Amino acid sequence: MIRVCLICAEFFGWGSRGGFGYATRIIGRELIRLGVTVFAVVPRPRDLPAKRVEFDGIQVVGVDRSRPFSAMEIYREIDADIYHSQQPSLASWMAQRSMPDRLHLATLRDPRSLKDWWQEVSHPTHNPAQVFLTWLYYENPLTHRAIHRMDGLYTPAHYLRQKSQRLYGLPTTPDFLPTPVVIPEQVQKAQRPTVCFVGRWDRVKRPELFFDLAKDFPDVEFLAIGKAHNLGYERNLRERYCGQDNLKLIGFIDQFASDALSGHLGRSWVLVNTSAKEALPNTFIEACAHRCAIVSAQNPDDFATRFGRHVQKNDFSGALRDLLQDERWRRHGQAGYEYVLATNALSAAAQRHLETYKKLLSANGRKKYNPGYASP
Repeated sequence: MIRVCLICAEFFGWGSRGGFGYATRIIGRELIRLGVTVFAVVPRPRDLPAKRVEFDGIQVVGVDRSRPFSAMEIYREIDADIYHSQQPSLASWMAQRSMPDRLHLATLRDPRSLKDWWQEVSHPTHNPAQVFLTWLYYENPLTHRAIHRMDGLYTPAHYLRQKSQRLYGLPTTPDFLPTPVVIPEQVQKAQRPTVCFVGRWDRVKRPELFFDLAKDFPDVEFLAIGKAHNLGYERNLRERYCGQDNLKLIGFIDQFASDALSGHLGRSWVLVNTSAKEALPNTFIEACAHRCAIVSAQNPDDFATRFGRHVQKNDFSGALRDLLQDERWRRHGQAGYEYVLATNALSAAAQRHLETYKKLLSANGRKKYNPGYASP
């Protein structure tokens, strides 16, 4: 049995609700279903004392934030065949250092240029110092060294392949490895025009642009799904926008715990993304899986132009009005559904991960050790 250790800065449902953590959990869950033994190593969430928890069969081990290099001992104790980073970081280098004779892979989920980091600094979740620490964790020389020593590099979006090669000076472009998503057999669209926002209510996501949009469309229902990491910022948003009749501030939904998010996406006609920067957000893929059209100022893999409208000069109102006219959204939503069905369907995308692992293990002839896992 193959043993895989997923490495990430977060794990969805354990003090986290971000895109990296979502990808880590859904990949791990589907690999479990395919017979793989899966571990995940992440920084232990603050104020949560448990060092080890289990989600969907995945054994999640938390690294003490005050002792980040203690992760090296954890990687040795897990003794996996493959260490797969969901966005390379300092932790990726530690895994290579502690287990040099095993396979090390990385999915570059959000390779950030200086322009991307400037957007983060301009729209900090808490403060610019927090952004600097995040930059240091991902962009240090040891991380870059780890990237060049990987046995396999991948991206979840096609446009990120060349971007990654350029940013890190790679000799070849990484391969494409899609993120699995659940695709419902059918959806029931609302009779009333319905538009949704799904994501973090953090500054870089600019949720206030979505909330303001509701004022321009009094006959359209607006669903705001998500939560801010900065609770003060979220409180201000709720106080400012709570009085709009056609705007529902739903808050955070754990899609691993209920089907409520799928229900809201199934009702919605359009997903609006107002973020100042994105790679390829999981919400784009999930929205297309539910036959929603996309309105976005960002256009990764041409999702906005192919499956909706690419917003220019922050004219979200004009883009949305155009899609709602003559139900143009329906055609774009169907096109997005067909693409995601062919590319990101749960079983096929998970199987592609497994086949990648098997091929690399076979090609490298790595001996497998399975002595069992000792809790740190």
